[in-house]
Amino acid sequence: MDCMQRKSFADMACPIARSLEQVGEWWSILILRDAFAGKTRFDEFQHSLGIAPNMLTRRLASLVEAGMLERRPYSERPPRDEYLLTERGRDFRTVLLALLAFGHRHFAVDEAGTRIVDASTGATAEPMLVDRRSGKPLVEPDYVIARGTRAAVMANTARPQDIPGLLAAAPPARRRARTSRP
Repeated sequence: MDCMQRKSFADMACPIARSLEQVGEWWSILILRDAFAGKTRFDEFQHSLGIAPNMLTRRLASLVEAGMLERRPYSERPPRDEYLLTERGRDFRTVLLALLAFGHRHFAVDEAGTRIVDASTGATAEPMLVDRRSGKPLVEPDYVIARGTRAAVMANTARPQDIPGLLAAAPPARRRARTSRP
């Protein structure tokens, strides 16, 4: 029986692929979710996720190695560590919020599911990614994805030419017209 080897994205130029190399495994993302919810200890993660101890050990080690979590001892007897978000780990918050909003919109089980709400009013928030400098939403046609050396050239151009990319809304899927068979 052939063992499937996992492809590494570490050497790819794409920042999405390189990010997935560090946190793309679903357990890692759920561990980070729990870290944002205040969990720091192995038993807290294990209880919350129902993950096998050996898998949790590997995932925590990979998140520490990736610089997303910092491992700190909190007890000498018995020896115990806690896992705290680093600055890099805290930067992942935007990704988690985007996944939460996407999941709530497209895969929510019921209206009582997890959502992002205004702390003072309780109104459901509708997250949107904006440019920090201008405050404008990152959507086409105002913004486009520039790749590779073209990105450097486009950064110095007043109006880059439009490139279909991640910021474009996906066109509705076309359905094939059904033809009746004789």
